[in-house]
Amino acid sequence: MGTIDTAITAIVERDTRGATDYIDGDGFLVCGKCRTRKQMEVTCPMQTMTHAEWLEARRGGIGGSDAAAILGLNPYMTPFAVWADKVGKLPARDDSEAMRQGRDFGGYVAQRFTEATGKKVRRKNGILRNPAYPFALANIDRQIVGEDAGLECKTTSVLNLKKFRGGEFPPSYYVQCVHYLAVTGAARWYLAVLILNQDFLVFTVERDKAEIAELMRVEGQFWDTYIAPQIPPPVDGLPPTSEAISRIYTGMDNGDAVDLSELASTFELRKAIKEQIGALETQKEQADQAIKLALGEHTAGYCGPYKATWKPQARATLDKAAFAQAHPDIDLAIFEKVTETRPLNVKEKKVS
Repeated sequence: MGTIDTAITAIVERDTRGATDYIDGDGFLVCGKCRTRKQMEVTCPMQTMTHAEWLEARRGGIGGSDAAAILGLNPYMTPFAVWADKVGKLPARDDSEAMRQGRDFGGYVAQRFTEATGKKVRRKNGILRNPAYPFALANIDRQIVGEDAGLECKTTSVLNLKKFRGGEFPPSYYVQCVHYLAVTGAARWYLAVLILNQDFLVFTVERDKAEIAELMRVEGQFWDTYIAPQIPPPVDGLPPTSEAISRIYTGMDNGDAVDLSELASTFELRKAIKEQIGALETQKEQADQAIKLALGEHTAGYCGPYKATWKPQARATLDKAAFAQAHPDIDLAIFEKVTETRPLNVKEKKVS
């Protein structure tokens, strides 16, 4: 029986003779008293959990997709967003179409994997934890029957096809597989990718002690430095971080202005960057003017690898005033979609 098939609840402890548990060269926690490896445990059987309960349970550790985000390899999640989710700062997110399709196609991808490889698979209904890495969780897609291995099922758009050219696949997928290898102790992890309407690919990630050790070091450091003490990691200027901050702070407090004196250098940096952006935008507009002047009445032009187009475009908009005058009995407000935003405005007071 492979290590991934064993689910033994284990507790890291020191015995009365002072023997301490330790992590061996293969990344397994070894009992200091009996010198036997302690295996992963199933912490949350999913058969009895609702989706909301499952989401809450995931906050108890770093998961496979979180690992890629912590390393800066997840385009939809940043270290700050991971932190905000784990400490309970973020409200529950509505299920997106991409998330729904990813779950619904999981069974189909697993079936295609079996057809392509001849390897049978089965579910592992639980959130897994390895006592060697108590901060790490794994919610795996499938186990491989009769083999010390697991399977990660992915569904992606044809727009991402170029990421798989030459036998390559996204680094975030690799990190996720290494994370599962660490938690489960398995010898290898298979990755099955369905590129919608285009291709079906299978990759293999072998167990690598050095890769596992480094990933677990980074994850453990992130957990101990930021998540456990609830101290936010540095912001990074990326959209997922901005979205997370906006979801946390909705602007409901209408109290007095707060003192931001400690951010004096940040305000000065922002001012300098804004001035640089303004100067660059002027230079870009100058370049655009030169290109337009050269095009004249032509709608397209070429310059080495560049192609410039300058075509007339028209956009139709609704004249609300004219519509209201022509149809005073129709209330347009019931057809309007309201989107709330919270823009940041910074003004510098003039010194007299």
